[in-house]
Amino acid sequence: MVISLIGYMGSGKSHISKILSDKINFKLIDLDKEISRRNKLTIPEIFEKKGEIQFRKLEREALEEILASEENVVLSLGGGTPVYYNNMEIINHSSTSVFLRASVNTLYERLSKQKEKRPLIANVPDEDLQEFIAKHLFERNVFYSKAQFNVNTDSRTPEDIVQEIVEKLYL
Repeated sequence: MVISLIGYMGSGKSHISKILSDKINFKLIDLDKEISRRNKLTIPEIFEKKGEIQFRKLEREALEEILASEENVVLSLGGGTPVYYNNMEIINHSSTSVFLRASVNTLYERLSKQKEKRPLIANVPDEDLQEFIAKHLFERNVFYSKAQFNVNTDSRTPEDIVQEIVEKLYL
């Protein structure tokens, strides 16, 4: 079984996936870390040296391979992963998808402290960041809303979020 955590950057996918995988004793795979490992470059370096189109191709290849595995895996996806190609369809076909939903205010609060680590927002002026997040989230919600399960992460502890996922998936 593969459980795919999706959501906008800053929604908590990496943190929640770690706690969830420990709790249910599944292997943890962070898709961005897997892409970095395979290419011996950080995600920002891949964007800088190869561009976003090449990154999305590398992302798709890694996603397909992981979803085809027979292992019990908690898969933390990049915020853009469900948006490209027909990724959301194969995510739903080959795994159980959980959308970690966070408000624009929550995302802004988290991301404003991490801009330099996030290639997509690194060059967005501080005064435009909240509007950028709102617009981008609106565009991506079309894909995120196709997830099989929805979990709100606003003002909740990671443990409460993980418990809700476990209950929803009957694990």
